[in-house]
Amino acid sequence: MFKLFKEPAADVKKIRNILLQFIKEKLQRAEGGEGANINGIYLYVNCNESERYLYESAVHAANPEKFRNEVQRIADDYAIQLPVSWKYEIAFTDKFPEQSYVATEIKTALFISTRKAGIINKKSCAYIRILGGNAEKEMYVLEPSKEKINIGRETKVQLNGGFVRKNSIAFTASGSMDINRCVSRQHAHIEWEPSSGSFLIFADEGGIPPHNKMKVHTAEGSFIKMQAIEVGHRLKEGDQVILGDKAVLEFTYSGSEI
Repeated sequence: MFKLFKEPAADVKKIRNILLQFIKEKLQRAEGGEGANINGIYLYVNCNESERYLYESAVHAANPEKFRNEVQRIADDYAIQLPVSWKYEIAFTDKFPEQSYVATEIKTALFISTRKAGIINKKSCAYIRILGGNAEKEMYVLEPSKEKINIGRETKVQLNGGFVRKNSIAFTASGSMDINRCVSRQHAHIEWEPSSGSFLIFADEGGIPPHNKMKVHTAEGSFIKMQAIEVGHRLKEGDQVILGDKAVLEFTYSGSEI
């Protein structure tokens, strides 16, 4: 009964305090107290529309730099040495990315992006092998580059506003239509990360709900659903990327044929 008369300011302060404590704990756990390898903090909020103003106030949504500074102060207080250029982003969403940490007391989740790649591969050249669906090639070479490697249906796609997207890994518009139809024209892209010597794959707008789906089946047997365009997956040997329901790409450092 008395909850109906709670002061909104008190609710905002409580959410902010819980959130900052949650971020501090996850930062310490992610890097063992050392933050030099952390390059991004992504915050996700999944709340009712009636609660949104509370969370927006708690995270200073109108002034993201203010909340970033609060996180930075906590990092400084606990000797978590974040790099100067660390990135902070917030998104209101109806579903949290599977790779994120989910808070128990408040309706938020956190993804911490790091430069670490586990076992860093010494080989900088990798390959994408087409296991399901019809693409222009059976195998694509990935080389370190600042350019994104777009993945989708058709080589050139006219988007809203007249922009033309070029898909380097392109599934054809004809042939194996049941499979290729599952691939969006702007489904995903791959980026090279020089600091870790690894490739990361990201879902694009056409590869996340409510559009087509995208998930990764790792060599260890885990399934990772890609549900946010900001969160990438670091590709490892044997990872299979499923576009839609049937089109399959395999990531490998071996260019030999099956």
